[in-house]
Amino acid sequence: MSSSTDFHALGMAVLTVSDTRNESSDSSGQYLVSALTEAGHQLIDKQIVKDDIYQIRASVSAWIADPSIEAVLITGGTGFSGRDSTPEAVSVLFDKVIEGFGEVFRAVSLQEIGSSTIQSRAIAGLANNTVLFCMPGSTGACKTAWQSVIQEQLDSRHRPCNFVGVLKARNGGGL
Repeated sequence: MSSSTDFHALGMAVLTVSDTRNESSDSSGQYLVSALTEAGHQLIDKQIVKDDIYQIRASVSAWIADPSIEAVLITGGTGFSGRDSTPEAVSVLFDKVIEGFGEVFRAVSLQEIGSSTIQSRAIAGLANNTVLFCMPGSTGACKTAWQSVIQEQLDSRHRPCNFVGVLKARNGGGL
């Protein structure tokens, strides 16, 4: 039996959405992989896909169908320029929207980049017992999202609440 002070590692995936990045230039995806593994979680998969609604949706759909993946971190494609389409690709997969993620991300980001934060369409939601966080593509934005919101919410020891209990309970493996 585990106690509320036990850490519960999650299986996670990282998706970088970009028309220009590759493994050697994907500093945002690399940051997220380092951050999640340093926090004690397990990286199950990492991919880079073009900013295309159907490529994004295909990768995310496969991950939310995989019971070993409990959280997906998506970087890129959340702005208003060009082909930015991550929110449109992912939001239709949500069973529940986590409105607070985008709100808190933009509130913290306001202190860092000022009013430009209104151009972020950072979103999050639950889909098939998996939590998904979509954040901007800059490494700075990924650090802000991870350090200010995601890390605590994926830590079973964080109080008063976190998503680990929700994920474990929904997957039949309560804490």
